[in-house]
Amino acid sequence: MHYRAVIFDLGGVVVGSPLEAIARYEAERGIPAGFVNRVVERGELTLEAFYPAFEGDCAAAGHTLDARAMMARVAEVTVPRPAMLEAIRRIRARGLLAAAVTNNWITEDEGTGVLRPRFDAFVESAVAGVRKPDPRIYELACAELRVAPREAVMLDDIGANLKTARALGMATIRVADPDAALGELEELLGFPLR
Repeated sequence: MHYRAVIFDLGGVVVGSPLEAIARYEAERGIPAGFVNRVVERGELTLEAFYPAFEGDCAAAGHTLDARAMMARVAEVTVPRPAMLEAIRRIRARGLLAAAVTNNWITEDEGTGVLRPRFDAFVESAVAGVRKPDPRIYELACAELRVAPREAVMLDDIGANLKTARALGMATIRVADPDAALGELEELLGFPLR
């Protein structure tokens, strides 16, 4: 198959995983594993508005937490992975397109938006009004890249997100170990990324 584009999730793929930071926070606070992700917000609020709203939602669901402290932990781990940035550079240097598709929230600073210049398309749930795994967010990325889903490879660390991408016709790679995922991507694309 000849691929024309690679679509990257950000958190857990291009940058460290916010899910791991949240899981550690839950464990340290004695909050059941996965609780925070079940009380997820849609990313429509600024962070200052998010903190009390999310704390209220969590309290209503049975657990108290400090949203500001939890998000500080997320910020500590969501730093760019140099190997992924190099892979994106090499992909674009070979004439392929690269996109980011991310479930995010509105921030007062640029957040992961600082990565925008590294991509040909940058689709944020907080801007698009649709979140993964909704197929519309992948269709939006493909439309911005002007490729068909079958011409794209999607990398994500969440299986449900990949299931939707695969159903649209994309090749998919689950990122548990970033180096192993880059090896799989090299096999699909036929050139070195590291």
